[in-house]
Amino acid sequence: MEHYNYSTRLKAIWDEAVAQYQSGNRSPDTFFDAATLAELTSIGLNPMDVFDPVEDFLDGAEIDFTTFLLVSDARRDYFLNKQKGILSDKTMDRDALPAKDSEVRGIAWLPRIMPKALAKLRGELPPETMYGCGGDRGFFKPNDIHPAEFLRAVWAYEDEPEKLIDWVEARRAAIKSETAS
Repeated sequence: MEHYNYSTRLKAIWDEAVAQYQSGNRSPDTFFDAATLAELTSIGLNPMDVFDPVEDFLDGAEIDFTTFLLVSDARRDYFLNKQKGILSDKTMDRDALPAKDSEVRGIAWLPRIMPKALAKLRGELPPETMYGCGGDRGFFKPNDIHPAEFLRAVWAYEDEPEKLIDWVEARRAAIKSETAS
């Protein structure tokens, strides 16, 4: 995929996936031809990176092309700059994720979303695990954090999880301060 216009190409891929889904295709493995798969791979994406947000978008979730683009851009940036364009050969163990009701410093879902976000950045999410799922959105919205912004914070504090937690706490404190004013 050409870098200069990759966002335009991602929009065309998104539109094709929307059309596929609307026509009844629910098999992400058949959404894209070999050339499109190669384009996605060239920026660190896979079919599920497109299928999941398209499915949620069409089901009425608070996700749209812009969110998909921004999340994909964070992944692309990590892939090209941190991973030097080399796909990871690892896959996160979904069963190793913290429980859905886990908390850290009173912040629900944060222990679960931290490893998911890191796996998303690294291209290591298993196909059955979505970054930006309903549970994730239930974390993002009340904490006023965009999914792509969180990915970039995870990258910034990749080796310093306590600083990431501090960052989330600071965001929460800012929200409380704004609502108290």
